[in-house]
Amino acid sequence: MDVGVVIPALNEERSVRRAVEGLAPHAQRVVVVDNGSTDRTREEAERGGATVVEEPRRGYGRACLTGIAALGDADVILFADADLADDPEDAPRVLAPLLAGRADLVIGSRTRGAAEAGALLPQARLGNALATFLMRVLFGVRATDLGPFRAIRSDALARLGMRDETWGWTVEMQIRAARAGLRVEEVPVAYRRRVGTSKISGTIAGSARAGAKILATILRHRVLPPPLGTPDPGRTS
Repeated sequence: MDVGVVIPALNEERSVRRAVEGLAPHAQRVVVVDNGSTDRTREEAERGGATVVEEPRRGYGRACLTGIAALGDADVILFADADLADDPEDAPRVLAPLLAGRADLVIGSRTRGAAEAGALLPQARLGNALATFLMRVLFGVRATDLGPFRAIRSDALARLGMRDETWGWTVEMQIRAARAGLRVEEVPVAYRRRVGTSKISGTIAGSARAGAKILATILRHRVLPPPLGTPDPGRTS
């Protein structure tokens, strides 16, 4: 299968080139989405061999949507962060269930893998545990993580109609995948201390905003689930 990689990046000049170079051997092309960086993220990504596209409107989901549009006709899309917290060497593990034809969506679970001390901060662990608990209770989704290191078949992704533009992207994908009856697998992945400071879990304000958005996404899909393939009623402009 033809594999494409989407890497959202915001001020990741110290790590993005190594992320691109680590993932490139496992894919046919790599797209880095510069989400409004003010440093040399674009230059470093291009030095690593990536195609770089601009998405100046901040938001993880926006960057992912822009990357998908720029990627073209890949059979499988692998999403990864630019900060090297996820080990690019785990890419074959994440891709394997899709390439073997037994899954439509694969989540790299940081909680099931070996996490370096201090890599997954307490606020991230707490938020992750609460979100996965609510997903299980409200939707019957048995997940251990909302990890960003994940891969999905392009035809399956098109069925989901992903619309979330910020931090609700990962949980929206898992909820919509369950509603669409996709075959979902988790695989354990290593998790390391990221290069630089996290824009989300690295600050109290960032953690609070991300947590609120994730919980709101879960509850909104429970109370007012949007039809698959249509815009999320909670989408921001």
